[in-house]
Formats: sequence, structure tokens, C-alpha cells
Amino acid sequence: MIRTERLAPQKTGKTALDMDQFRMLFCTCKVPGVTKDTIHNYFKTGRIILAFISNSQTHLHELEPTLSDNISLTICTFCCVTEREGPCPSHIVVICRGRFFMFDALCDGQILTPPELFRQLSYVQECCEGEPEGEGVAALTSEERTRWAKAREYLIGIDPHNKTILETIQSSLFVICLDETKPYSSPDNYTNVTLESLKGNPTIRWGDKAYNSIVFSDGTFGSTCDHAPYDAMVLVSMCWYLDQQIKATDGKWKGSDTVRPMPLPEELVFTVDEKVRSDISHAKRQYLEAARDLEIVCYAFTAFGKAAIKQKNLHPDIFVQMAMQLAYYRVHRRPGSCYETAMTRKFYHGRTETMRPCTHEAVNWCKAMMDHKCNDNIKRKAMLLAFNKHNKLMAEAQDGKGFDRHLLGLYLIAKEEGLPTPELFMDPLYARSGGGGNFVLSSSLVGYTTVLGAVAPMVHHGYGFFYRIRDDRIVVSMSAWKSYRQTDAAILFNNFTNSLHEMFHLATTSQL
Repeated sequence: MIRTERLAPQKTGKTALDMDQFRMLFCTCKVPGVTKDTIHNYFKTGRIILAFISNSQTHLHELEPTLSDNISLTICTFCCVTEREGPCPSHIVVICRGRFFMFDALCDGQILTPPELFRQLSYVQECCEGEPEGEGVAALTSEERTRWAKAREYLIGIDPHNKTILETIQSSLFVICLDETKPYSSPDNYTNVTLESLKGNPTIRWGDKAYNSIVFSDGTFGSTCDHAPYDAMVLVSMCWYLDQQIKATDGKWKGSDTVRPMPLPEELVFTVDEKVRSDISHAKRQYLEAARDLEIVCYAFTAFGKAAIKQKNLHPDIFVQMAMQLAYYRVHRRPGSCYETAMTRKFYHGRTETMRPCTHEAVNWCKAMMDHKCNDNIKRKAMLLAFNKHNKLMAEAQDGKGFDRHLLGLYLIAKEEGLPTPELFMDPLYARSGGGGNFVLSSSLVGYTTVLGAVAPMVHHGYGFFYRIRDDRIVVSMSAWKSYRQTDAAILFNNFTNSLHEMFHLATTSQL
């Protein structure tokens, strides 16, 4: 649908959203540079143009999903032509046990059927079973960026064919990671699958790729993405679409089981030497060290969800954000600078703006909730003030009236022009407020679907906090660094659930 531009624009209310980011989902990869990375996008659209001749004139009409023009077939001659931006890669790269394979996702111009995909992936798995693991070149993508850039240059230097393989991976539709682990999860506890998805085996993840589809051996799935080309909601939208399609068919393929004649997957073998092996070993060590330090919990809060919150005339997202603020305040006895994603896709090529939930009103409400002298009426009024301020700031950020992206632009201009860094950015309070990527709480609503994400904390003393809201539950993934003894994701989650109960009780007893 993206290729033929038939994906309907998403909307917020009646406002259409910019869909340009969806072009970056496939055939996209970040390429490391010694001083600066670049994003390579190989994706091309191919729109069908309807040409018709009427009264000796030729007219062009772009074919939409439904053609509503009233054109008389008796007086018009039609022909279809395809307007293409250029050839679009259609191959998929599969990584299994540190080895790389490639096959075309099209056969005779048609997408491979599930039985055909199964045949191709089974072949890859059979090739790797009982055999030594590959060199694990993918681990280099987890390395510090400059080290990876230099290792990549060296890899290309020892054999030009290595560059061909790298470009094959970069231009692929996406990467499929065949993972041998079995991260058991339940509808109430997604911790294992979240852990394995976010910090699994680095030799079977191409960290720079816009989209890695992770297939675990127990039949569960995960994914990782590079955030630079697009925002999380693009991947969420695609995963939600897949989820709905699977449910619509009861998870069963109802088409033909015939497998058409097609080439088997081709293995891509890098030429490596002892230096490359040393680089891979170093990358794996630093990755595993960081992965061991990362604590993640991912649980479902099932006492209530969106439906019950909306019955109290409260916004579900703000409800969760305030509960997070209160939980952090309870655990650490101080407010925490907080980032929440505000979408700006109502603008041309818009991405995001920062919404800062840690307002004076939110802090005053947290203090009231901790003060045993405050009655429910005082707490209710303070909560409503915090809700209203949050709602106002979110609306402003989505309307392009935030300030963090503007300040980032000024900072980068000063750097690029060789100017002194403005004093604002040197002020310690700027960093304490979260500026410069120093937010203690890095949070985002992933939506109201079945799709959830996870993220590492932005700072060593902080937390990552992603969540999705359903009618009957709130599913949250929290992360913290174990090496910082004052933070604990599990403790924060327990306080978060207590905060949800307290807020709902307050809303009920106050009859909001």
C-alpha cells in the first residue's frame, strides 16, 4: 500500500496527518560516519496513472483506491501507465546464528505467500542448524558510532565484496532475525519478550536498520527500529495492521499451499580477518555489559483502563502521566523532569515536539497527595489544575508552539556556524530541567492498540516509561539502570499502580 500510495492518511479528529515517515519504514538504514551518520533510503513509490483520451485530448488521472469520476466509457479510450520514482528493492535479509541470507520477497511481481515465506525461512534455519555460528558481523552495529564507522571502513577495505553485502543489507526491505530464545510471556506479564526484544543477541540484530522483525523460536514476535528515520507510531501502525490481519483470518492462511519455483535464499558471507574478529568481540563485550545493566519490567495493570477513566471525565493519557509523576515523587521525594512525546504530524513532514509534564501544577498536586492534612476536596482541585495544565501544554506542543525543538535548532546553528554556545545551554538548570537530552523520565504513549514498546532511560539516574492504554487495562514497560542504586523499575511500577488506584478512588469519591 505504501509502494502504490494507497495507504489512507491517518487523522486526528478531522485533521489529516503527514504520512511521509512511512516511506522510511522499508529499505532504509542508518550508515555510520566518523563525524556524522547518514540515513540511506532506497524506497521508491510506483503510482498507477490512468490515461484517457476524450475529444482528441489526453488527460491524466492518478488512480485512487476508488475512482469516483463520472467518465463515460463510450466516449473515452483508457490506458494505464505506471509513474515510478525508480526501481525499489524487494529483497529481505535474514540473520540466523550470526549468518546472513537474502531472498526476494516478490515472485513474478507478486508478494510471496505465507507457504512460500515459510519455505524460504525454513531453508535458512536448516542451513544453520548443527553448524558453527557465523562471524556475527551484526554486533558491530551495536558499537559506539565512531568505532563502528572506522570498523566499517576497514571491513570494506579488506574486500570490496564486503561493501556489496553491506549495501544489500542497507537497501533490503527489512531484516528478519531468527532468534533461538523462547521468551515466555503472559497477558499480564510481557517482561521476558520485552527484555529479549530490546537487549537480545547482538549478532542477529542489524542495529542500524529501520526495521528488524524478530522471530522467536516459541512463535512470539518482537521488533526493533532505528528511531532516526521515523517515529515510533509508524512502526506501531504497521504492527497493529498486522495484528488485525492475523486476527481477521484466525491466524490461518486460507490461500493456496502451492510454492512457486523460485531461487533459494543466498548466503551473504563477509570476508573477515583477525582485526575484524577483534572488533566484533569488543562490540559484543560492550553491548552485553550495557544489556546486563538494564532492568526492564513490563506488566499489565488490569484493575481498570480507558473506559473507566473516561467515565470519570478524565483524559486517559493525562491520567497515566499524573500517576507516573506521583509514583516518582513518592519514590524519590522530589519531582522528576519528564519528556512526553507530542506529535506534530499535522504539519508538513512534522515529527515531534517535547511536552513537559512536570509542571508546577503537577508538583503541587503530588505534594497535596503526600500531605495527610489535605482532604480529598483539596487533592481533587489540585489534580484538576494539573490535568488542565497538561492538556493545555500538549495542545500547544502539537500546534507547533513548544520550545524544545526551537532551542535545539538554535544550539545546532551555533555549533555549525562555529559560534560560542549560548549561555542558556551552559546553565546547570537547563540540564536539570531535562534540556539537552537530560530528562529523568522519558515517556511516551504508544497508543490505544495491542502494540507496546520499550526504551532505555535517557540518563543514568532516570527511567524509561512506555505505555499503551486499552479499554480494560494499562500495559506499561519501565526501565532503569541497575548500576544506579537509587533507581528501581520494579519499585517504581508498584508505586505507579498504587497511584492509579489512589487517583481513581479520588475521582470516584469526589464524583468528578
